[in-house]
Amino acid sequence: MKVVAGVDWSDEAFAAVEQLGLLYKPDDVLLVHGVDLGMFQSPLLAGAANLQGYDEFRRAMLDAGRQAVERGKSVLPADIPSVQTKAELHHAASYILDNAGSSKADLIVVGTHDHSRLAELLVGSVSHHVLLHARTPTLIVKGKARPIGRVLLAIEGRDDAARVRAWLTAHPFRNPVSMTILSIVPSLAMVEPTVMAGYQAWSEEHRRQAEQIVAETAQALAGPRFTVVTDVRTGDPVSAVCAGAAGHDLIIVGSHGRQGVDRFLLGSVSHGIVHRAGCSVLVIR
Repeated sequence: MKVVAGVDWSDEAFAAVEQLGLLYKPDDVLLVHGVDLGMFQSPLLAGAANLQGYDEFRRAMLDAGRQAVERGKSVLPADIPSVQTKAELHHAASYILDNAGSSKADLIVVGTHDHSRLAELLVGSVSHHVLLHARTPTLIVKGKARPIGRVLLAIEGRDDAARVRAWLTAHPFRNPVSMTILSIVPSLAMVEPTVMAGYQAWSEEHRRQAEQIVAETAQALAGPRFTVVTDVRTGDPVSAVCAGAAGHDLIIVGSHGRQGVDRFLLGSVSHGIVHRAGCSVLVIR
C-alpha cells in the first residue's frame, strides 16, 4: 500500500500522520510539504516587488518545510518498510495531488482544521482542495489520532458497495474492527406525501434493495478482520449517516466524483459528511 500524506506545522497535520500509522501498515509512505510563498513564489515577482531578503526567506521556508516532514516521519511506527520525505516550493494542495498521481498512491492522508463550508469556499483550505480534486481515496483526519475500533461504512448502491468492498479487502486495517454497514433510503421532500402515487411502493422497494445490499456486503466482509452488523435508515443521507456514526471512530463512504460546476456549487454526500461528521472520514473513489 502506497500512501501520500500532506504535512505542515499544524497539530492537525501531525495527528493525521499519527492516525495513518494507527490505522494501516503501509509498505511505502511519502510525506510531502508544499512551501507556498504566494505571489512571491516566483523570484522574478519578488525582484519586481523589491522584496528585501527574499533568498534568505525562501531558504528559511524550505528548511522549515523539511523539518516538518522529518518531524512527521518521527511519529510513524518503525515497522513501515519505506518512509520518504519531500519539501519543495509549490502550492500545498496541488503538491499533495501531484505526488499522489505520480507515485500512483493508493491513499492520500490530510488533516483538517475543520473550517466551515462557507469559510472554505471563501478562503480555501488544503483538505478542502484535496477532497474536491483527488482521484485517489482520501482519509480526512479530524481531531487527535486515536485507535480505530468502531467503523461506520455507508453505502448507497450495489456498484458503490462492490467498489468500496474491493478497496477495503485489498487494503486491510492494521487491526480488526467492528463495522456497522449502513444504507440510507432517501426521504422525498413533499408537502403531502399521500398524494404522490406510488410513493409507498417506491419506498418499500428501495428499502428492500438497501437491506439486500447491506446483507450482501456484510456477508462478503465478515471474517477475522471485520465483525459486522447492518443498519438501514430513512432520511437525508448526510444527516442520517452522521447520526448513525455516533460512537464510531471512522466513517467510510464512497464518492461518485462530481465534475465541473456541480462539484463546487452542489457538493456531494461524501463532502457533506466530511464537513458535518464528528470523526475522521475515509472517502473511497
